[in-house]
Amino acid sequence: MRTRPTLTWTSADAPLPRTSSLDELTDVVSRRRVAVLSGAGLSTESGIPDYRGASGSLRRHTPMTYDEFVTSAGGRQRYWARSHLGWRTIARADPNDGHRAVTALRDGGYVAGVITQNVDGLHQAAGTADAVELHGSLDRVICLDCRRTSPRAELDRRLRAANPDFEGTATRINPDGDVELPEDVVRRFSPVPCADCASGVLKPDVVFFGENVPRPRVEQCFRLVDDADALVVLGSSLTVMSGLRFVRHAAKAGKPVVIVNHGETRGDRYATVRVDRPLGQALTELADRLGCPVSGDRGRTA
Repeated sequence: MRTRPTLTWTSADAPLPRTSSLDELTDVVSRRRVAVLSGAGLSTESGIPDYRGASGSLRRHTPMTYDEFVTSAGGRQRYWARSHLGWRTIARADPNDGHRAVTALRDGGYVAGVITQNVDGLHQAAGTADAVELHGSLDRVICLDCRRTSPRAELDRRLRAANPDFEGTATRINPDGDVELPEDVVRRFSPVPCADCASGVLKPDVVFFGENVPRPRVEQCFRLVDDADALVVLGSSLTVMSGLRFVRHAAKAGKPVVIVNHGETRGDRYATVRVDRPLGQALTELADRLGCPVSGDRGRTA
């Protein structure tokens, strides 16, 4: 059974105390074996906006849902036209100091595992090759008929060939690689079928809103949390259950939960401490405190 998409969340409780100090976070991470759960807020400093922040894309944009994608040819045409342009921006984005700091802490032995809700591949580009992509990755596509996966770059070449005169201009990029385009531009775009079975519907290998995360991947993430001594959440509002469940799981096990995020999150009640600081700055300082200097030469174009 697919889950009903949760796009927004409003707290009914008074905001819990937040701090700008990194002392408690440093104390937790210094004990080693920390699991990290990252969200869209970690990638904003790479030029990819989040969904729910002050300028989040949900204020203007409703992301594609699984049901719309599989049932509506028009919906797929709109998604691929917009994503065809948006993916180029995602593919060119470089990891920021926050991603690089996570890698430095991983290399230093303080971070035991990374779970990311992001689909932009920036943890991997920063050097954390084993980050678990909870919601998949935009750099792969999958055929819904034959289930073949293939590189997004291969699809990009095919879409360019099928749409040689497509000259849409991306105005805003969203965390899912979607952009905003006028409908008349969308209608001129031609999607392509699977190259392997010749007729199958292609979908980015990501978990859309309303679609379940594959169970083996969920179980892998639970194991990472179980094997860690604490959980640190970076840049996630924890609105969707796919990420919140790991916070609840850690808290139920009596493990410290530290949330570093701008503003409230749905998981605040489970947190030992809530830090409100810009992520790149905060994580770089944390890494320096623990003797793990952040390298600036990790990135797609470095």
